[in-house]
Amino acid sequence: MSAQPLRVLTYNVRYFGHALKGLASTLKCKQAAAQALAALDPLPDIICLQEVETISVRSSIAFKRKSAEETQLESFMAELEKIFSARGQEVPWDANYFRAHANKVGKLALSSMGLAILVRRDRLEVVEHNAKDPHAITHHHVRALADRKQARICAHMALRDATGRAFHLFNTHLSLPTPFAKGFWTEKEKMGQGINQQHEARSLAGYIERRAGAEPYVLCGDFNSPPASPVYRILTEEKGMCGAQHVLGQIDGVAPRAFPTAGFMRLRMHLDHLFSGNGIKWLDLEGTMPFGDKASPFAGISDHTPLIARFDL
Repeated sequence: MSAQPLRVLTYNVRYFGHALKGLASTLKCKQAAAQALAALDPLPDIICLQEVETISVRSSIAFKRKSAEETQLESFMAELEKIFSARGQEVPWDANYFRAHANKVGKLALSSMGLAILVRRDRLEVVEHNAKDPHAITHHHVRALADRKQARICAHMALRDATGRAFHLFNTHLSLPTPFAKGFWTEKEKMGQGINQQHEARSLAGYIERRAGAEPYVLCGDFNSPPASPVYRILTEEKGMCGAQHVLGQIDGVAPRAFPTAGFMRLRMHLDHLFSGNGIKWLDLEGTMPFGDKASPFAGISDHTPLIARFDL
């Protein structure tokens, strides 16, 4: 069997709560996301999702689960199953969930957060993953508030393609810049400038170096950091990673808002990225459209838009 390029998609789904302005998850958002993903041609071989809930008040108050144990990822996969079943096909992806944290009052989870990775079983073999124990990268700028801070993690998978070529996949979601650092109030551009974010970027890069070694890897996620920010420069200039959009000429790596991937009211930000190292070759970004483009099949589903790219090993 000849080696073939692979297609990866990274997407912050905002816990499928965008229809209610982030107040609660809805069936409508799950269905819309599932339909948009299933309509892609070719289908992605890898789907990395950020801001996926487990079970909480926020994930279920406006959505009736099939059972008390059904997680948000399971209900989303059920929507994909409906779509592919109508085509006379099976859902081509196997899904893994990587738990980050839950905000609780007693035993009641008000909200929760984590990452998910979907992998096409006919195209890739999962050799190992860290779903049971995701790598923690959270930097606590104020130790006294450590227990109240959202945990940030890095999901990892070791994969092999149909010809046996090995590579690694990492999915992450970095913190927002801490308001407790002096620079937060003196810098005009805040995203990607936070000292906590820079610590997390180096922690993330160190973990990737230890797990991937000299083998090829892809890093996906919401970095809450635009191009040219300190976080972006740490990963590219200091750690030698290649940004897919920069390499393929979609961005110049300097303008922080030239290609927005997220939005809040009228504010547009470039926060999501695809990075690689150790021999990954980015081929194209077909299907990647800026946030706010009404022609995108993902328009209105989340406060982010997905990045989609093909690569070869």
